[in-house]
Amino acid sequence: MSVTGVWIVGAVPDHKVRDLLSGAVQDSSPPPTQVRCDVAGELAWWRGKAQVSLFSTSTSTADDWSAQEDALRLSTFFDACHDDSDDAEKLREVVMDQFPPDIEEGLFVATARRANPFSALAYALGPDATLRLPGWFGDFLLDAEQVRAQLPAAEEALTLTGTPRRDAIERIHAWMTGLGDDPTHDADGLLDGPLRVLRHAARTHQGAAGQVRWY
Repeated sequence: MSVTGVWIVGAVPDHKVRDLLSGAVQDSSPPPTQVRCDVAGELAWWRGKAQVSLFSTSTSTADDWSAQEDALRLSTFFDACHDDSDDAEKLREVVMDQFPPDIEEGLFVATARRANPFSALAYALGPDATLRLPGWFGDFLLDAEQVRAQLPAAEEALTLTGTPRRDAIERIHAWMTGLGDDPTHDADGLLDGPLRVLRHAARTHQGAAGQVRWY
């Protein structure tokens, strides 16, 4: 049975975020307590692999990739960083109700068959740029002040042009075909969409949230 990975980034009214944060101890930087791996060790390993491809190109099919063992290890690390505790899931459901109803300036949704869109983005960006993004591997809840404070780092990580952007798009496609089943995934949208929402939230004095989901 196939699964679908989803990454959602949405603007949330600032007062709603403050209400949610007042009811839960939330720190958007350190790893959650539910992490199931040696984070420091895996990050060090990833940094050592960041400049090499973890996928092999197909000799028979254009734009088709096969995952190497290291790609599977990196995917496992990303999954282990996801807090799937009951409290975290309940908070995600409450936050989901606060997202805008339509995919416009204030909402970005990426879906992929058998793959996590945020993981594809993280592989494309590399460890240091990924850690400059808000929150912890795709999950975050920020009030308006935090959005404004963290926006410059997100812009630095996601504003890619020229060869770096072409390389990132190629890596996204490698992840989506080597580990997922989504060869036509909108890689440009995956790079641009989250930043569009964060900029919109900053302009409109709103908070923002991101969440990784599997269905």
